Amino acid sequence: MIQAPSITGQEKNIASLVQQEMISLGYTETWIDELGNVIGRVAGQGQGPAILFDGHLDTVDVTEPWAWQHPPFQGRLVDGRIYGRGAADMKGALAAMVCAIGFLAQDGANRGGDLYVTGTVVEEVAEGVALSHILTKIRPAAVVIGEATGLNLNFGQRGRAEIILETRGRAAHSANPEVGVNAVYKMLPLVEAVRHLELPTDSLLGPAIMELTDIISSPYPGTSVVPHGCRATYDRRLLVGEEPDQVLAPLKAIIYASQIEDPELEAEVMLAPLDITTYTGKTLRGLKFARAWCIDKGHPLVAVAQEALFKAGLQPSLETYRFCTNGSGSAGNLAIPTIGFGPGRESQAHVSDEYIEVDELLAAARGYYNLAGTLSKMGL
Repeated sequence: MIQAPSITGQEKNIASLVQQEMISLGYTETWIDELGNVIGRVAGQGQGPAILFDGHLDTVDVTEPWAWQHPPFQGRLVDGRIYGRGAADMKGALAAMVCAIGFLAQDGANRGGDLYVTGTVVEEVAEGVALSHILTKIRPAAVVIGEATGLNLNFGQRGRAEIILETRGRAAHSANPEVGVNAVYKMLPLVEAVRHLELPTDSLLGPAIMELTDIISSPYPGTSVVPHGCRATYDRRLLVGEEPDQVLAPLKAIIYASQIEDPELEAEVMLAPLDITTYTGKTLRGLKFARAWCIDKGHPLVAVAQEALFKAGLQPSLETYRFCTNGSGSAGNLAIPTIGFGPGRESQAHVSDEYIEVDELLAAARGYYNLAGTLSKMGL
């Protein structure tokens, strides 16, 4: 899988590879939907809820190949580690899922409801969007997200919003700046005010975050010109229950207060638009707002899943994700009980010489096998 590069928007080859593996393992049916997601189903042999295991197909790009000691697209095995882009985020977990559910089918051990494994597209730029599309047609009783947990059991995550703050000025020749209005100067007090914005915190998920990730003037590059526009982009990490209007309200208040002090200020704040075309040519549009989620530690899904992992020889503690996952679609948007379990660690995502431990891959496969066999027979 590592040898099939699958940067966001270029997942066609890996989707086909995963589908072929599902077929060879004896899945009841497999298909690739209009977005390019690959879905496999193993029919249940008894009564029980449908359970869906999800892993995303896409990876971030390799922007500094010279920084890698091990080539990013070879999947080299060195000292018990498999190196390559996507090893930890999250081709290792997806491979373990596909195989574990396939082995369960071959063993005739699926005594409960139907089991689904999904390989979803564009997660790296639009968490939850592709999975939400699948879940409009398949409605499982529970979802297992395979993102890295270090083999622990995760029951929640912060969400993510991309926020754009814009100021407008008036262009002029830089030899005569008094004729214009410099939009960058208008932006600076707003950026400083946002830095001191008080944000909420959650006892389980931690603090909300508002981090400046990009700032650019317009025109750019500018030659002998006072910029007439400036745009700052923020990454806002969300807590459970936060909605777009709530998130934007304090930023609008900052603009309003600044305009009282500076009537010349023209500024606005908004959620960044989502506009991405999948490898099948399907365009997804909306807003970049992936909701946070958290289920109660006492939920039956958590208790039964933890016991299933114990029986697989693992010792999972209950944790939460720091980063955003497709759970924003299943739990955040659709309120489907969701947990996370996977090999590797969050700190291995998006780094040079990304790797996954072989021992963790094998342990994760045992865990998925037990989770599938157990959850599909329980009452959720």
